[in-house]
Amino acid sequence: MDKINLVEKLARFSDHWNPRIIAELNGQHVKLVKFQGPFVWHQHEHEDELFYVVRGEFRMEFRDRTVELRAGDLLVVPRGTEHRPVADREVEVLLFEPATTVNTGSAGGDKTVARPEWI
Repeated sequence: MDKINLVEKLARFSDHWNPRIIAELNGQHVKLVKFQGPFVWHQHEHEDELFYVVRGEFRMEFRDRTVELRAGDLLVVPRGTEHRPVADREVEVLLFEPATTVNTGSAGGDKTVARPEWI
């Protein structure tokens, strides 16, 4: 049972769209990810996702609206909701989601990370 320093963990990687697991509790993973640009439109049929902005800003696009998020903001995307994160500049985000969640959901594609690395 050790403390986890987000700044230290984020300094360990620089690639985008490749979430890393930093903790697990009750069948949920806590992950960190850096990203820039648009992701793929996707949804998770059985999992809600929590996005917490550590550094930077991004927008979460939904088919009917867009939500702007800045450092300190948190957003929960309910299961079954089609969405797409987009960042004009690099952003650092903490994710909290079931361990079964695949980052691209039902969309698949070249940005899929089937087995995220633990750091």
